[in-house]
Amino acid sequence: MSFEIEITGLVKRFGTNTVLDGIDLCLQPGERVAIIGPSGTGKSTLLRCLNYLDRPEEGVIRVGDLTVDAARARNADVLALRRRTGFVFQNYALFANKTARANITEGLTTVRGWSKDKARARADDILAQIGLADRGDSYPAALSGGQQQRVGIGRAMALGADLLLFDEPTSALDPEWVGEVLDLIRRIAEGRQTMMIVTHEMQFAREIADRVVFMEGGRIVEQGPPEQLFGRAQDDRTRAFLRRVG
Repeated sequence: MSFEIEITGLVKRFGTNTVLDGIDLCLQPGERVAIIGPSGTGKSTLLRCLNYLDRPEEGVIRVGDLTVDAARARNADVLALRRRTGFVFQNYALFANKTARANITEGLTTVRGWSKDKARARADDILAQIGLADRGDSYPAALSGGQQQRVGIGRAMALGADLLLFDEPTSALDPEWVGEVLDLIRRIAEGRQTMMIVTHEMQFAREIADRVVFMEGGRIVEQGPPEQLFGRAQDDRTRAFLRRVG
């Protein structure tokens, strides 16, 4: 079951630098939202706060009946939120000493508390879905960048999260591996998985997203359907950014 996701008043500071300055955003079940904007404007930090990899100073995150308030979040709240959100890192973040299969089963046994046999069966199913059924016993060093990122995506898929968070999933890839990763994300999106994707691939954002959000200076400047944002942006900052990225 998918749930509505609501972000209210999210603030994140690093020292005296305010990186997120009161973010409000709501996602409907099955909605796919692409986040675009200049480097250093808080896009990745927003995703990291939603999974509490970075802890926000202020704000409330609600996923269905789960509400996490930064002012009073307990460890149990953070763990519950992480069970409902899957994170795909731009640099794969795989365990180098674990096989592809073990990288996927790790979260199932430690976060979900599944038995090893149940987790292994789920991992093998995921490996087949991501086109790596024959590489379950391979270690990350023996996989291409594209294959490693597919394992990273498979690890997030395996948890059955309500919200998948993709942080620049192709930025660390050589050009020849970008297509296979984007194709996998497209297939996941076709299943109406609720997702947020920070991306610099404008054409991909245009194709996959139900809504595109433009951020600058730690704030949401403008948002709307891809055809509106890319074709009829209302804010000068949005138009200037889109001209620069061409």
